[in-house]
Amino acid sequence: MNKITVLGASGKMGKAIIASISESTDCQLISAICEQQDPNLGNDAGENAGLSRLGVNLVDPMSASLNDSDVVIDFTLPDALEGNLAMCVEQNIPMIIGVTGLNKTQIKAIDQASNSIPILYERNMSIGINALLSIVKILSRTLDRNFDTEIIEAHHRHKIDSPSGTAIAIGEAIAQAKNLNFSDMYDSTRQSSRAPRATNTIGISSVRGGGFIGDHTVSFTSEEESIEIKHHAIDRKCFAQGAVLASKWIIGKDPALYSMNDVLGLK
Repeated sequence: MNKITVLGASGKMGKAIIASISESTDCQLISAICEQQDPNLGNDAGENAGLSRLGVNLVDPMSASLNDSDVVIDFTLPDALEGNLAMCVEQNIPMIIGVTGLNKTQIKAIDQASNSIPILYERNMSIGINALLSIVKILSRTLDRNFDTEIIEAHHRHKIDSPSGTAIAIGEAIAQAKNLNFSDMYDSTRQSSRAPRATNTIGISSVRGGGFIGDHTVSFTSEEESIEIKHHAIDRKCFAQGAVLASKWIIGKDPALYSMNDVLGLK
């Protein structure tokens, strides 16, 4: 039985992950950690997620222990990341990290920690999105610079980061396939400038409103034809299922930085 600790256990993604763990025949929720000021602190994690009682209460980081955990799944906030990394490195526990909106310093901290423990970091853990990334790379290698690339993403009104981490991951995949840097291809000023679109650039448009869980559309358009690929997240369970799959995969792996490509064999 794979024993899993969930960080950010009272959030929307934390609840979805707990539900996916409870549905798995070879996984067990061993610890559920939330913020010290969380009003749900002390409640049963299963009941808090709308499930039957699991016998695991929500606890704060100060009173949490990872001693019995095989792996930790972290869907907290960027500000908590470095503390979570230190906790897992100290106790030699593998990590699955799905935190979005990270800055360069935080990403560097993940890379450094992966020298000590196995870490899988992915901005979107759904199997569908990772399949889309693989397809996008093929198209980007095939289509020439006469095709304009546009990414449109839509998320709920409460999402803070923009563009989404997934949109950036798609843009990075496109640039990588063309042996270019995403920072050189991404035109972040296009909407505020009055000029024709530059060749071989990536545009990203963000929509924030209502209850969108996560919609991403990628289009490749020339003056003669257009190809469009879409991914629509119907339920957060798709991200949670990917995270649980990754948590089972990473147990026993050597210290390194992994991605969902490794889990799905897409490299």
